[in-house]
Amino acid sequence: MSAVFLGVAVLMVIAAAGGQQFSFIPNGVFFPNSGGASQTYSTAGGGIDLTGPFFQSLGTNGRSCGTCHQPSDGMSISAADVQQRFVQTRGKDPIFRPVDGSNCNHNIDVSTFDGMSAAYSLLRTRGLIRIAIAVPANADYRVVSVNNPYGCNESNVISMYRRPLPSTNLSFLSAVMFDGRESSAATGTTKILFSNYPTSLLNDLAHQSLDATNGHAQGDGTRPTPAEQQQIVNFEMALFTAQAVGHSTGLLNAQGATGGPLPLLTQPFFISVNSSVHPLVSQFEQPGGLVTPGDGQFTPAIFNPFDAWAGLPNADPRSAVARGQLIFNSRPINITGVAGINDDLTAGGSLQGTCGTCHDTPNVGNHSFPTPLDIGTGDPSPSNPSANLGGLDMSYLPTITVCKTDMATGLPTSICKTTTDLGQALIDGKFDHVGKIKGPILRGLLARAPYFHNGSAQTLLDAVHFYENRFGLVLTPQEESDLVAFLSAL
Repeated sequence: MSAVFLGVAVLMVIAAAGGQQFSFIPNGVFFPNSGGASQTYSTAGGGIDLTGPFFQSLGTNGRSCGTCHQPSDGMSISAADVQQRFVQTRGKDPIFRPVDGSNCNHNIDVSTFDGMSAAYSLLRTRGLIRIAIAVPANADYRVVSVNNPYGCNESNVISMYRRPLPSTNLSFLSAVMFDGRESSAATGTTKILFSNYPTSLLNDLAHQSLDATNGHAQGDGTRPTPAEQQQIVNFEMALFTAQAVGHSTGLLNAQGATGGPLPLLTQPFFISVNSSVHPLVSQFEQPGGLVTPGDGQFTPAIFNPFDAWAGLPNADPRSAVARGQLIFNSRPINITGVAGINDDLTAGGSLQGTCGTCHDTPNVGNHSFPTPLDIGTGDPSPSNPSANLGGLDMSYLPTITVCKTDMATGLPTSICKTTTDLGQALIDGKFDHVGKIKGPILRGLLARAPYFHNGSAQTLLDAVHFYENRFGLVLTPQEESDLVAFLSAL
């Protein structure tokens, strides 16, 4: 590999100094991570311009978009690198601000290093930002209890703890933000549909840049200006990120493979692309198609970058990636209890699917249609609030109990749910949407650990174990390793 390597420490300095030390990162730079290195390519200007408004402090607390969207972390953040920034700056990096970087924004002491370490523990260890959202006035549920170990126990404004989504590969988005709030009437934005894409996406991203500045950066509403919003959107839409090299596999575009970010630049996409891989889904997600809308083509083989490695000897590490890709594409999963699928599509019955049922966008892996789902990554076990149904440790998250209200009396009924994240219900006020969130784009996973919206899977193997526990997926240790090898290569 002849391309330049650029480490996290360099990017941390860039973030802390508002881009003054370096002004440009050329395309082709490798950003090291635990399994190799990722690359981020820009179709505008040949690289990442660190002088634009994306990397400027537009608010009052020193933050920029780049504070939580680092090129070295796949345009997101990894918990390990946040911890490194904490140690190296003694908690002074702009990401450490009580407005939302701390576990709670009141009754905390950030005057000492130990105090800051405690106040920012979720950000340091799980890469979580606290998102405080008011319960909608028209909600058809009532928040009956909030058990927040960090002190934010208010029932009218709920603190959610979520990972920053990557600000790259955005041309494949079907909704902006985990709960879709920047593609909804709640924020004055527009749901992204086949009929209005990409205009709706571009407008939603522009609005999101303003909301993020006013909230995360504590702006005064004057910036970003409309021109700066357009610059930010243009910058984001030009970025494509993927893992480019593996420690054991070498370059992920070698020997006929098409890994790395460059193939994403020409990957066909439209809202609802390949969405009708199951007949129950097709009636909701039109027009479908694979190359052109409505062409009638669909494929359950969601990913194909490593098809060329399928015939390599089993001992070759690249063969493991190809085997993992096959598992992702074809291993049957009995989908049950998923709000957004089993209630809306199968009337409570099960659905025989694969990983691609929910990750249907070809070679990208998110849902190609704005369909928020609750697969259980935020739900504690009813019998043990610290144990998730999928085997994830949720003990570090608050629990919120909401009960559906009686339409006649307005009083809470006995129909209740306990969750660690209200999801879409905190945006549209619908009890049936409690816990529903959108799945993220899967490219560049290894650069931004931990995983799931709340950082509950510390490793990709933890994420695989979740699906085994939650859906009864049976994998041998070798198959687990193969699936992790594939996900690591995305």
